[in-house]
Amino acid sequence: MAEQGEEDREYREYRRLEDCEEDSPPGEEEEEQLLLHVTEGPTDSWHHIKDLDSFFTKISWHSSWNGFACVVLSDILELVQFLFVVTFSTFLLCCVDYDVLFATRPLNHSHVPEHTKVTLPDAVLPAPQCARRLRGSGWLLFLLVLAGAVWLCRLVTALRRLVGYWEIRSFYIRALGIPAEELCNHSWQSVQARLLALQRRQPLCVPRRELTELDIHHRILRFRNYTVAMVNKS
Repeated sequence: MAEQGEEDREYREYRRLEDCEEDSPPGEEEEEQLLLHVTEGPTDSWHHIKDLDSFFTKISWHSSWNGFACVVLSDILELVQFLFVVTFSTFLLCCVDYDVLFATRPLNHSHVPEHTKVTLPDAVLPAPQCARRLRGSGWLLFLLVLAGAVWLCRLVTALRRLVGYWEIRSFYIRALGIPAEELCNHSWQSVQARLLALQRRQPLCVPRRELTELDIHHRILRFRNYTVAMVNKS
């Protein structure tokens, strides 16, 4: 019975402490609800973002690149550029006879005069001979397979980036009120002002204080500033 009475007394003390927390000032109670309650509405997907560095960096890139279409075009051109460099390098290694191109060996064409200038088409090998040289080079085949794997990894990375930037596009339209066709008319300072106003209405981050322009720049440049500091400190 004594143990039961002791437990009841501890339970009543616990309940009394819980009641004291309910009597907290109205301002503190509302602030606690802001940290725990996820509001409903057009901006609920961006409530209390975990990775603010990546989020603010994407917002900055979206503004500097003038929208989602430019980001997509940039990624496509990078993938095409990689394919062009690999294809053209393979062509120069396997499909060009450099002895003919540099005139160290004469052309075997009877209709070509002796003093005719040698051009690149004269030194290009036929497609079957080019394919044989490619199949006969094991290290070149290995490099091509490696380049293909790298290109696939870059493709997957580009697709993931596009998904992330599509969410940023939706954030600009739904949360910041900046349509895609009007983004070019808004400066980075205007985007920052709308971002800070949104933080006051609905917290994007957990800390109980308003964001400032310096906070945003620190988040965007965190990695670069840290690298510069390491270099300066040797």
